[in-house]
This record gives sequence, C-alpha cells and structure tokens, in this order.
Amino acid sequence: MLIAGVIALCIVLFVLALLAPRLSRGPQRASQKAFGLGGRGASKAPGPLGRWLSKPFRSSSKAAGKSANAGRRARGKMPL
Repeated sequence: MLIAGVIALCIVLFVLALLAPRLSRGPQRASQKAFGLGGRGASKAPGPLGRWLSKPFRSSSKAAGKSANAGRRARGKMPL
C-alpha cells in the first residue's frame, strides 16, 4: 500500500512538473517535508533499528524529488 502511494505521488509530481513547473514546487516541498518528518520519527528508534526504519522515508523522498526534477527537465526540452 505504501509503495503504491509513493509511486502514485511520483507520477503526480512528474505530470505536474511537466505541465506547470513552478506550481509543482509546493507539492514537492510538502512531500519532502512529510517524508522528512516520518524519517525523523523513525530514526528515534534505538541502534541500527532507527537507521533501518528511516531508510524507506529517505528513498521515497529521493524518488519524489527525482521524478519532479525529471518532469521539469522534460518540460525544458519540449518545443513549446
């Protein structure tokens, strides 16, 4: 369920960045903030468990950022 949500978020960010690059910054920042909050909460667990629990939030945040950036790059290469 969580994986499907992250994939859906990446697709939405990509399409939004492709159609309206400036308007896509707000949702991207909001998702980065949410993933950061989850990662910080998960990292409070003791020992290596904290690193393991926060890793999905880091990778999801990275994927969301990359997809939005890819949409903006693709928009820049479009002839319009």
